[in-house]
Amino acid sequence: MGKLSKGYIQVYTGNGKGKTTAAVGLGVRAAGDGYSVFMVQFLKSGSTGELESIKKLAPNFKIFRFEKKRGFFWNLNDSEKSELKTEIQDAYNFCVDTLKNNRCDILIMDEIMGALSNELVSKDQLLSLIEYKPDNMELILTGRNVPEEIANKADLITEMKEIKHYFSKGVPAREGIEY
Repeated sequence: MGKLSKGYIQVYTGNGKGKTTAAVGLGVRAAGDGYSVFMVQFLKSGSTGELESIKKLAPNFKIFRFEKKRGFFWNLNDSEKSELKTEIQDAYNFCVDTLKNNRCDILIMDEIMGALSNELVSKDQLLSLIEYKPDNMELILTGRNVPEEIANKADLITEMKEIKHYFSKGVPAREGIEY
């Protein structure tokens, strides 16, 4: 651990496909070079291909989830939303602890912007978390609609822009490709 002499803040955002895929790809590359990678997934509780692939990269690459399996956020009742917020806060606190105690080389907070836009984490919490980033750790944040204050803290922002997507022709999400 700690092989990075300088870690940066990267953001993968936009309305196009590929934000999580880009983060996973970076994590796979880093794990292959001996870096320790933690990926905390927000608003994701179902089975996905990356979970199975990354198990094979242990112990260098680990995924952490704090939520029980549910439907989409917009389909939840108030009680389920409250329970989800508690789980998201547990995930947030895990990330803060990871940063404060320098527990990995690369921390990926997948779909943290979705948690932010659904008011499960506050902008102030995320700005505070960024301040805990050790100088030798890379922090990767993914999700749509990055607030300007978060964007200003980033060293790199990549926007995935949808030009054309087969979803518009009625093609559903496909296992191994979209999840």
